[in-house]
Amino acid sequence: MAKTQKAKGISVLIVSTLAFTVCFMVWMMFGVIGIPIKKTLNLNATQFGILTAMPVLTGSLIRVPLGMWTDKFGGRIVMFWLMMVCVVPIWLIGYATEYWQYLVLGLFVGVAGGSFSVGTPYVARWFDRKHQGFAMGVYGAGNSGAAVNKFVAPAIVVSVGWAVVPQVYAAVMLGTAILFWIFSYSDPKHLVDSRITWRQQLAVMRDPNVWKYCQYYSIVFGGYVALALWMTQFYVAEYGFDIRLAALLAAAFSLPGGVLRAVGGWMSDKWGAHKVTWWVLWVSWICLFLLSYPQTDMTITTVDGPKTFHVGLNPWAFTALMFVMGIAWAFGKASVFKYISDEYPHNIGVISGIVGLAGGLGGFLLPILFGVLLDLTGIRSSCFMLMYGIVWVSLIWMYWTEVRKAELMGLRSKNFSLKG
Repeated sequence: MAKTQKAKGISVLIVSTLAFTVCFMVWMMFGVIGIPIKKTLNLNATQFGILTAMPVLTGSLIRVPLGMWTDKFGGRIVMFWLMMVCVVPIWLIGYATEYWQYLVLGLFVGVAGGSFSVGTPYVARWFDRKHQGFAMGVYGAGNSGAAVNKFVAPAIVVSVGWAVVPQVYAAVMLGTAILFWIFSYSDPKHLVDSRITWRQQLAVMRDPNVWKYCQYYSIVFGGYVALALWMTQFYVAEYGFDIRLAALLAAAFSLPGGVLRAVGGWMSDKWGAHKVTWWVLWVSWICLFLLSYPQTDMTITTVDGPKTFHVGLNPWAFTALMFVMGIAWAFGKASVFKYISDEYPHNIGVISGIVGLAGGLGGFLLPILFGVLLDLTGIRSSCFMLMYGIVWVSLIWMYWTEVRKAELMGLRSKNFSLKG
């Protein structure tokens, strides 16, 4: 007996989420194994930032074409071959010895990061508009692969050495690709008219709202990726923890930042993308303001002589703030894509690819900028200072294009009704 459309949709959602989780785990691999590589090659903070960011670059740049191919050929075939292409480069990382070799292989492994712009439209089209936000949120929970990486990779590094991590991940990727092919489905009705050209699809980039959603996503996803890559070494350097404890505490940010995306999808379906995104940005602003303050010793001259005070976040307060921000960004990642499914139902693949590209480029540039700022200032919290400024830009942009616009429209409606 053939499966119903609803049953197929659920099967597609489950197996696609699994595939995305594994792809994201692989994409974030250098966030952990990069630490022993950094020590072996004696890399500075900027070089480490470039190393961790290389997979993110490819995963970002390839998102737009992958979104287009998904619209034209279907998510099932595109996702399967995407995973298969990554298997060999992942395996070879364990045999690299030079810095340039890690960078080149990182570029190939980064293809796994493009899986988001494949799975988002693929999954969304199996559900009605009322449930698309939740479905995309569940799929997006595959971001928790960043946390899975922080649980699995450190254990392997400590037990048998970092070089085994790529071998294990290659085997997992291959097995997941096979499972995905067995339990996923295709529907010709989900394909975009083949007569539509790429130039016609990319015409949506003239829409200023697309650029605004790119800005939002560069924070909630780009910032998430960047900090997921940066936090393990931050804990090691700032608080002197070993790699296992550092990765565990870093997962307090990565795990809710991925898993709770489904909740953000449900909230966006219920209250709307605008309201959820607005509050996400304000929570981010508060958390980043507190996280930006560096460890500081102040000496004050009193009537009893000089007294020294220490001001700074201890590791537990720091982790609590990161946990809250991870939750907020999980909701924000879902709400941004709810905007897209509401406003561009016929171009989800292309728009999600463009917005995903912006988020991915944020995830690529930010770790490098984190490293540059650290080398220039010597202040580890400078990464949060940078993120704080980016959030300010989004809050101002959202106020002028959405909040203030809504207030003026409401005022005009009120005046019109009073005159009438």
